[in-house]
Amino acid sequence: MKREEFVSWISQLQDQICRRIEQVDGHAQFREDLWERHGGGGGTTRVIAGGNVFEKGGVNISEVYGDMTDGIRTQLKIDGARFFACGLSLVIHPHSPMVPTVHANYRYFEVYNEAGAVTDCWFGGGADLTPCYLFDEDAVHFHLVHKSSCDQFDPVWYPLFKKQCDDYFVNTHRGNERRGIGGIFYDHLRPSAALQAGTLLQFAQSNGKAFIDAYLPIVELRMRLTYTDAQKHWQLIRRGRYVEFNLIHDRGTIFGLKSNGRTESILMSLPPEVRFEYDYQPLPGGEEARLQQILLSPKDWI
Repeated sequence: MKREEFVSWISQLQDQICRRIEQVDGHAQFREDLWERHGGGGGTTRVIAGGNVFEKGGVNISEVYGDMTDGIRTQLKIDGARFFACGLSLVIHPHSPMVPTVHANYRYFEVYNEAGAVTDCWFGGGADLTPCYLFDEDAVHFHLVHKSSCDQFDPVWYPLFKKQCDDYFVNTHRGNERRGIGGIFYDHLRPSAALQAGTLLQFAQSNGKAFIDAYLPIVELRMRLTYTDAQKHWQLIRRGRYVEFNLIHDRGTIFGLKSNGRTESILMSLPPEVRFEYDYQPLPGGEEARLQQILLSPKDWI
């Protein structure tokens, strides 16, 4: 299948993204941490902190394999003797509330029988934007770049994967409030006679490039805007909702912990500072209230 090619590509993508983030920040550099997983595999964690632009961020790659556990069988609803999973996962938290947080993930999974033959495999991934202050043109740009990537392969993919993103990143315990303004999210894209593994790999590669083109121009446009203490306070409130989703609902976090992944790398996605205030409500009529209302009802940005 595409196991070796995918591993090679995510390593290159990690280098490209880290290099561009360091260029935009102009001060901080990524710290690299190599780790091994008990049971098979490991990864490379790269974390940036205390920069001019980025308060905390991580761009991680992992390649893990081993015996299928009951926890993995239950969570993924699959069966098999052994598994292989690799992927790149990133989360970037800027200092400024005017610059959105971003998340992206690109992954590949294989299942093997007792004889070692591949019995199932699939691709997954996507990217989503989490602003604290919403500039509509930024949302349009982020979605348009990802739509252009999808349209190269199938014009029905963007609306499908956009809806899947809107439906996935949801704090259901908060009245179905979305974590952000979405992007694309896809999972279990399996090779077939009509959709070969090579095409799905090319799709992942296209989306990796789209992430760079979609996010960093927004950062460069907004990173010099001034903001108030009250706006920073709102950012910390919104970060609390980000934490809630990642710890309660995110399948990647749950899989990482159940597969005996490295806890520090899995929880890299959490922001360094957050606020949890009882029954906090933004003042009506402001930009904070407008954002919160949009998060309750996904919008078609294109």
